Amino acid sequence: MPTNRVTMRRIRETLRLHLQADLSYNEIGRALKISKSAAGKYVSLARAAGIDWAVAQTLTDEEFESRLYRPALPRSSHQLAPDFALIHLELKRAGVTLQLLWEEYARNLVGAGQQAYKYTSFCVKYRAWALGLKRSMRQTHIAGEKLFVDYAGQTVPLIDAATGEITAAQIFVATLGASNYTYACATARQTTADWIGAQVRALEFIGGVPRLIVPDQARALIKSPDRYDPEPNRLYDEFASHYGCALLAARPAHPRDKPKVENAVLVVERWILARLRNRRFFSLGELNRAIAALLVDLNQRPFKRLPGCRRSAFEMLDAPVLRPLPATRFEVCLWKSAKVNIDYHVEFDGHYYSVPHALVRTTVELRVTASMVECFAANQRVACHALSHRKGAHTTAPEHMPASHRAHLEWTPQKLIDWGRRIGVSAAAVVTWQLEHRPHPEQGYRACLGLQRLAREYTPARLEAACARALAIRAPTYRSVASILKNGLDRQPALFAVTPAPLPPHENVRGPDYYH
Repeated sequence: MPTNRVTMRRIRETLRLHLQADLSYNEIGRALKISKSAAGKYVSLARAAGIDWAVAQTLTDEEFESRLYRPALPRSSHQLAPDFALIHLELKRAGVTLQLLWEEYARNLVGAGQQAYKYTSFCVKYRAWALGLKRSMRQTHIAGEKLFVDYAGQTVPLIDAATGEITAAQIFVATLGASNYTYACATARQTTADWIGAQVRALEFIGGVPRLIVPDQARALIKSPDRYDPEPNRLYDEFASHYGCALLAARPAHPRDKPKVENAVLVVERWILARLRNRRFFSLGELNRAIAALLVDLNQRPFKRLPGCRRSAFEMLDAPVLRPLPATRFEVCLWKSAKVNIDYHVEFDGHYYSVPHALVRTTVELRVTASMVECFAANQRVACHALSHRKGAHTTAPEHMPASHRAHLEWTPQKLIDWGRRIGVSAAAVVTWQLEHRPHPEQGYRACLGLQRLAREYTPARLEAACARALAIRAPTYRSVASILKNGLDRQPALFAVTPAPLPPHENVRGPDYYH
């Protein structure tokens, strides 16, 4: 049953009892058989209209009612309706609320002598307007906050000009949450390097870094997929640290966690890939140039229900609040575990790289880029080498070698020959023979180092004598010299030291004159 309307007589009596008799709202309610809230309401309306008891006595009922109750706002007034499209865009700015936008709207209308909607009506009408937008558009995204990334389901065929083989190029798509500013490019596959390389180019395209990047839980990016606590792999984590942003992977099988990029994928397929359907491409570079040209047109297409386009929204919303890019571009790399061999080298792609010899038989992690191989142990870099493609070859840093090996490395053929000359003529001849009668001089280093050990063990004088004897018997090898010293033959009279007696005359001995 509806409540009976309070008569003007009772309203006047309410003002008299409160303003003249100084009764409380509760006392007025009991005296006039109305609620205390109704009594307070009429006193507040009179105070807002500037009516006290003395003024109320001079007014007729019609004048009193017209001043007490303001006329209702015309619902069809176009002058009073806010620009809800602009309000929707303004809400994407950091810190902007409906309360703030209503106050600005009301202040502008009051200043122009017009009436504005109350805050409640303002919010109700905005939300009713927003219901007409798509669900992904209806979510409020803060400017510069999120970059959504994904791959399109549609691919583009690439033709190998030499063989005619056709491969499918994958289409990467990224879009900013607030402005819908969109980026797309083609990659060969969807490997970790492809995913991260495309995101690096996307950040360079928008010219800044958002606070969050929202990817799928693709195995190329997420080491441990999980609904609540996914863990990115090491390279993706390193990428996020380099750019100073956070990763917020969408839940598996929940496309509504990233509706922006789901919609952007459809837009790219309709306005870019569909236009390229009749063209043939022979390289990724050619395809990416065609995509880049159509991307300009895509970002400048006007919105249907919002003012401006993706480009203008980006310049107004996202661009001013994106963090600047770091000074250096992130270099995509490959992480791989490797065991250190007994020769303190690790293998990558058939080439061997040295690490400190103390790490022998341990496992290290290799970080491989396009030009460099870095070795990490206990999360500390212990070695760094230029990437080499020589199969079976070694790259060795002297500081990684044990002291004995380093001393070996310091010897050169000329240095070994000079050492032999300091011992004597015969020793120098034996050293020279070792270096000249091997396929490679380094193969004679070990024998020369053995001769140095013999000089320390038997004295240089005995070594010189042993070398002379080895040359005399035409066996200038390390084994021969060591055997001579071991058996003391270097102390025996030199071979062929005594001039042999001449041969007796005989008719079969022709003599030197026969050959003249």
